[in-house]
Amino acid sequence: MPSPTIESAEPSVDALGEKIIAQLRTVFDPEIPVNVYDLGLIYTIDVKSVENGKSDVRIDMTLTTPNCPVAAEMPAMVQNAVLKLEEINDAKISLVWDPPWDKSRMSDEAMLHLNMF
Repeated sequence: MPSPTIESAEPSVDALGEKIIAQLRTVFDPEIPVNVYDLGLIYTIDVKSVENGKSDVRIDMTLTTPNCPVAAEMPAMVQNAVLKLEEINDAKISLVWDPPWDKSRMSDEAMLHLNMF
């Protein structure tokens, strides 16, 4: 599975990046019993520190198909999950379609769960 790019201006964000990933793993596509991170829907996680000691996060994500019935709701679900972290000041989620999602982006765990091996 191609890993999403996690960008940060500070080395201490590695731990925060892991917390963000853990939160992303709590968000599930309602039609597929796999979380958005292991499904490979997260393309970029960009973390920047802000003046109040917290961080702003920008996440580029996609969906399995542009016709996904939850296309309007999924970015908000991801945003709400990330904003639960006390270290996060703001989270902006962008829906992108390039590159298109395909099953090669899924983790081995997701493929095993969906019997796709």
